[in-house]
Formats: sequence, C-alpha cells, structure tokens
Amino acid sequence: MSHRPLPGRRSVLRGSLAASAALTLPTALGAAPAFARSGRPSAGWGVQTGDVTSHSGLVWVRSDRPARMIVETSATESFRNPRRWHGPLLGRDTDFTGTTRLRGLPPGEQVHYRVLLADPDDPRRTGEPVPGTFRTVPVRRREGVRFVWSGDLAGQGWGINPDLGGYRIYDAMGALDPDFFLCSGDSIYADGPIQETAALPDGSTWRNVTTEEKSKVAETLAEFRGNFRYNLLDENLRRFNAQVPSIIQWDDHEVRNNWYPGQVIADTDSRYTEKSVDVLTARARRAFAEYYPISTLRPGAREGRVHRVLRQGPLLDVFVLDMRTYRNANSPGTEKVDPQGILGREQLEWLKRELSRSRAVWKVIAADMPLGLVVPDGGEGKPNIEAIAQGDPGAPLGRELQIAELLRFVKHRRITGTVWLTADVHHTSAQHYQPSRAAFTDFEPFWEFVSGPLNAGAFPASALDATFGPERVFVKAPTASNVSPAEGYQFFGEVEIDGDSAEMTVRLREQDGTVLFTKVLQPGRVGQ
Repeated sequence: MSHRPLPGRRSVLRGSLAASAALTLPTALGAAPAFARSGRPSAGWGVQTGDVTSHSGLVWVRSDRPARMIVETSATESFRNPRRWHGPLLGRDTDFTGTTRLRGLPPGEQVHYRVLLADPDDPRRTGEPVPGTFRTVPVRRREGVRFVWSGDLAGQGWGINPDLGGYRIYDAMGALDPDFFLCSGDSIYADGPIQETAALPDGSTWRNVTTEEKSKVAETLAEFRGNFRYNLLDENLRRFNAQVPSIIQWDDHEVRNNWYPGQVIADTDSRYTEKSVDVLTARARRAFAEYYPISTLRPGAREGRVHRVLRQGPLLDVFVLDMRTYRNANSPGTEKVDPQGILGREQLEWLKRELSRSRAVWKVIAADMPLGLVVPDGGEGKPNIEAIAQGDPGAPLGRELQIAELLRFVKHRRITGTVWLTADVHHTSAQHYQPSRAAFTDFEPFWEFVSGPLNAGAFPASALDATFGPERVFVKAPTASNVSPAEGYQFFGEVEIDGDSAEMTVRLREQDGTVLFTKVLQPGRVGQ
C-alpha cells in the first residue's frame, strides 16, 4: 500500500516558516505584530491558503496599512525565476485583508509562495516577504490523501494562554503533514469575551492574551473583525496556516450561540444592544469573508455562500454544509412536516445533485452539527433543539425529516462512500448508524465521526437519539462541563486515504497527536 512517509514534504520548510513566525510574533499581550521594515507595509498576521484545487489556490494576507498585494510562486524554496501575481489593493473597506487566486498551477505539486506588500504610491517599497507552501490536488489516484479536521477555537473564555504555549494543537496537526485542514465551524467565539485571567479548579490561574475587541460580545463590524484577528496572534496557528491549506465552514459562534435567521435577542440579555440577529449575521458574514480564503465568498460582496464542494482528486470530494444560514427557528422539533429543516430546500437539493454527480471514491459530508447527538437549546422541561436529533427515538420529526430524505436518497441512488465528519459538541466520538437499530430504516449504514474542541471548554458526551440507529463505538469526554484546555480533552481527527487500496483510515487524536481510536473503511460500498 502507498503511504506518504512522515515527516512529510513540508518538513524542510519549517525552519524558514518558523523564522517568519518569530519575526511577526506579538511583542506584548494584545499588541499588534511588529513591523518587519519600518515605514513599509507589514503582513504581521501571516498568510493562509484555502479551497485549493488541482490547478488553483486562494492566498490570503492582511496588511497593517494600504498596500498592493503581490504573490510570487516557485517550484522550489530558492524562488529562482518566480512567477508573479498582482493581487488587489488592500484598504480599509476590507480591513486591509485580501486574497489572490493563483491559476494555472501544476496538479499534485508542491507550490512555494511568498507574499509581498507594496506601497501603493511606490511599488519599489515592499515589506518583508512572508513565505508559505501548499500542495495542489493530485489528478492521479495513487498519490493518496491525508487531512485533519476539528473545530471550536477560543471558546468559553479559554483563549491564547502563553503559559501553555498557546494553541499547541496546531503543531500536532501540522506534524502529520496533511494536504488540508477542515475547520468544522466555531472558528471564533464572537459571543465569548476573553478576560485576562480565569480561576482553575485546582486553585491555579489561567492567563489569556487579551485584546479590546475580545473584551465584550461582538456587535459591530470592527468587533467581529477583531475576533478573527485575535486567533492570528497565536504563533502556532500562523505557522500552521503557512504550511497547510484550509477548508473553512461556519457554525453558530461566528455570530452568536445557537442563532437562527430572524431571531431577536431577548431584552434579558443585556450584553447586546443590537437585538437583531440578522444584523449581527450580516456583519459577521462580512468579517468571515474578509478573514478566510473561501472560493464562494468575496469580501464586500452581498452574494455568495458557505456551502460548496471541494474536489480533492479521484479519491475524495468534500461537501461543505451550511447548517446556519437556511435553517428554521429552533423549536422542540416535533413537527410532522418540516420542509425548511436545517439545510433549507435549495441547499438540500444542491447536496443531492452534487452527491449523485460525484465520481470520487469517498464523499465526506462536512457537517457543522452532528446528526444523532441531542444538542438542546436551553430551557427547562422539553427545551428547543439546536441541532437535528430531538431525543424522541421514534419516527423522524422536525429537522430529522430532512435528514431522512437525504439518507433515503443516498440509498436509492446507490451512492457509495459517504462519511460524515463534524465537531460542535466539544468531545470526540465515533457513531455507527444502522437501520436494524433504527426507527427509520430506509437507509444504508454509515459512520459519523466527531472531533474538537481545538481550544475551548470540553463537555460531557451528548445523549444519542435512536431514530437513525446510532451506536456510539467510541467516546472520550469529561464528566464535568467546561473543562479547560489545561486539563486536556482537546481533540482533532485525521483521515488518510490510501492511494493503492483506496481504504479510508479515520483516527481520532488528542491534542498531542496521541491516537485514541482508529477505524478502517473499505471503498466502493453503499453502506458499511
């Protein structure tokens, strides 16, 4: 079987990338990154790539002032005879962020790039170049695929702790040399202020890097932008971004906990002066589009969408869902008819169409919320439901109806190789869904794997809903709520698809990379 050796192809780059990260390390808690060249534009927030294909990729950067974005690419680190790409003018309208699409790249090759920021009035005056690398998607099956996934960053008040070395989990993910990172949502906690300190159960003190924008819930566009900048203060994350492309989706905390369209915040929540969730969502969506390289969103554009399919060669298609933008209001979930559901009709039909068109061996459905785990939305007695499962083990009701329709479609169209990946619930687990255990039986067996958090409070395992017959084969979770990252319980998952056999190996890992659970799936099957 063909497996890429570890350490991988990027190991030779880490010295230069680490040096670049050290150059831009914040000089003090909450301080902006230091300028590399005084009086010239600086890219102190690092670089990112996203939605990489066989022949293209999006490169992201943020400047500290107006600047022209320039990207140079090369097949080697020497940058001999580089290819130059002239990007946008970065200004205040996008918070000095911008992306440049690189086209016409060779498939399955390592691309070295560096971003330069030029003075708009004097193109000869450029800041210190910031290097990065990514690998374009292969067109040959034998090269295999490896990626990691997780979600939930800086939640429940647990931010960048310099005493613990910051977001160390990114170094463990980067050490696996993945082709890309799938962020399953909650990439920020706009509703979660970060205080300087927090008391820990053992009497010690958790210490956070803090900023002004993270001192309260985000309401203004500037505050949402500040939430995205906050995470980029972490050296581990900046280094990871420079060597691993990302596929980003969003969930609730990019706006506010458990939000849905049309929601009005209760007057009892005095943290918010802006009560319209739709207004907050528009601001959050704009900042989200500015701070991530996403092929279907453009900074400042009113149109665009988060849901999309990223084709990763003959072995893999990734179907990125948006379980926020089109959902109906949270309710107890007992409706016998629910055409809107959690995806909305248009997105559901898009997903069916794209799944039926896919010729990839594996179809990963990237969901920002789990299927069979009960996620309540507060309240006493029978609360509203935040996700899909509502705790009734009988026939599908509420949002379960839409999922039942999708699972039935996959079965009857004989679509092979579907695997569900998600985060959200702040523990890690593996669920196998089986019709023989279910109230709804018109589907083929499938697996759902849960990971996260990256750096947030950990929570006990969620209850299972038997409607689709899940069996929890593995779980690791604390028994208490909001356990800090200092106590562990931070997780990510790894998926490796072998280029010869096309077997998919899923590993659930701890913060330091320790493997907790492994499952090998066979290709070409409708269900397993």
